[in-house]
Amino acid sequence: MFHLHNKLQYYLYPGAVDMRKSFYTLSGIVTSVMKRNVQDGEVFIFVNRNLTIMKILHLEYGGLVIYHKKLENGSFKLPFFDENNTSFQVSWHDLMSIVSEVKIKKRRLEKKVKTT
Repeated sequence: MFHLHNKLQYYLYPGAVDMRKSFYTLSGIVTSVMKRNVQDGEVFIFVNRNLTIMKILHLEYGGLVIYHKKLENGSFKLPFFDENNTSFQVSWHDLMSIVSEVKIKKRRLEKKVKTT
C-alpha cells in the first residue's frame, strides 16, 4: 500500500486530462498516447486544464492504484516541458516540488447583495 518513492520512474502527461477518467481510461492514455506500459511499474502523473486536480496512476502489489489530489485554492506549478512530447520524465524530487509548491491564487471577496 502507498508505495511511491525515489527509486521509481515518473512520467508526466503533458496534456490536460478530464479528471472523470479512472483506471481503464488513464491506462489507455498511458498505452496509446504515452507509448508506455502500466504493467512496468512506472508512475504516471495527470493534471486537469486548470492545474487544480492531479491523479497519479501506479501499479502496486495488489493492482492499480490512483492517488487523487484536489486543491481547494491555488494551482500546481509544473516544470517546463515540450508540449509536443507524449510524456515527460520527472524525478521524485520534481513530483514532491509539484505537490508542495502550489501557486496560491488570491480570492476576491464579493459583497453579498441583499434582495428584497
